Amino acid sequence: MRDILGRITKWWEAGETFGLATVVRTYRSAPRDPGAALAVSSVADNEVVGSVSGGCVEGAVYELSLDVLQTGAPVLETYGVSDDDAFAVGLTCGGIIDIFVEPVDRARFPELGEIAAAVERGEPVAVATVIAGPGQVGARRVIWARDRAEADRVPSDGWHSGASGTLGSPRLDAAVDDDVRGMLAQGLTGIRRYGAHGERRGDDLSVFVNSFAPAPRMLVFGAIDFAAAVARVGKFLGYHVTVCDARKVFATASRFPDADEVVVDWPHRFLAATEVDARTVICVLTHDPKFDVPLLEVALRTPAGYIGAMGSRRTHDDRLARLRDAGLTEDELARLRSPIGLDLGARTPEETAVSIAAELIQLRWGGTGHPLTSTEGRIHHQFAG
Repeated sequence: MRDILGRITKWWEAGETFGLATVVRTYRSAPRDPGAALAVSSVADNEVVGSVSGGCVEGAVYELSLDVLQTGAPVLETYGVSDDDAFAVGLTCGGIIDIFVEPVDRARFPELGEIAAAVERGEPVAVATVIAGPGQVGARRVIWARDRAEADRVPSDGWHSGASGTLGSPRLDAAVDDDVRGMLAQGLTGIRRYGAHGERRGDDLSVFVNSFAPAPRMLVFGAIDFAAAVARVGKFLGYHVTVCDARKVFATASRFPDADEVVVDWPHRFLAATEVDARTVICVLTHDPKFDVPLLEVALRTPAGYIGAMGSRRTHDDRLARLRDAGLTEDELARLRSPIGLDLGARTPEETAVSIAAELIQLRWGGTGHPLTSTEGRIHHQFAG
C-alpha cells in the first residue's frame, strides 16, 4: 500500500469512499508480495491506482472492488490454481494469491491521514486487520512504534505511541500489539493467527499485519565513482542511502545526487555513532587500509545484514591479516563479503553496482545466483533474511 498511499490519502481527504484490495498471502510464483495494493475510486470514472498481480488478475480484482463498494462488506478472495489452468483464472504465472478487498473512507479508517504522515516522516507504524474468522472481519487496529509505557520513559520526539482501534477484545488487541511491534522491528508484513479471544495457540482468526517500517539503510563508505553508482542502485532498490568519506573535497552532495545524505567524517567514527540493524547494508569502497581496516573493525561487530568490501583478492588477504591482528575472530571475519558483489565480470562502476545489487537480492531471497535457464523449480523464493 505504500506505493499508492499518497493517492488514496487524497481521496480520503476529499471524503471519497474507495475499494482497497491488498495482497495478504502468496503461494508459489505469485507476482507480488504481501502488502501490494490496488485501489478503486467510487467516483464516476472509477479511477484505479496500484497493482496486486502485475496485471494478471487486475480486471477481476477491479470488478470485485466495485462489488465491495456497493455492498460495503469486505471480502477475502483467492486467485490462481495450477500452471496448466492458470490462464482460465487470469493468473498466468501459476502462483496463488489471497487478496482482501475492503471499503475505505474517513469513517471506516480515521487513522489513514496519520499513517500517511508517519510514513512520510519515516516513523514505523503498522495496520492489523482481521481478514478471516469469527467476529468482525475488517476490524482494524493501528499500532505505532512504541507503547505507552515506553513513551512515558522516553522524551517526546514527535512520534506517536500506543495503538488505536480494536480487533474485538482487549486480549486479542494485546496479543496483536506485542507481535506487531516485533514485526515492525524487522520490517515484516504477513498474517498472524490467534484463537477467537487472542489465544496465541489458536487458529480461529487470521490477522493481516501491514508494516510500514522506515526504508532500510545503505551505508556507502568511500566518495569515489563506484560509490556514486552504488548509491544510485541502492536508492533504486528502496534503501535510504548515506555516503561517508573523511575527505571534504570529495564528499559533496553534487557528486552524489542520488544519496539521501552525504557525510564528511572518518568512516569508523561515523559508523560507531550510527544506528545499525539487521536490515542495514554496509558497502566499504574506500580501498585504502587506513580507512577500511578501522571501519571494518566496527562494521563486523554490528548486526548489519550485509557487509561487503571492494578490492582484489590480494587486497582481501591483506585486509584479513590486518583484521586478525586487530583481534577479530574467524566468525566475525566470515561475515565479510569480499571481493564485494557477484561474479558478473563487472568492470565499470555501473556494472559493479549491479553486481553488488545482485548479491543483495540473492542473499535476501535465497536465490542461487545461477542463470534461471540452468535451474529448475520455483522462480520466486521465500524471504531468506
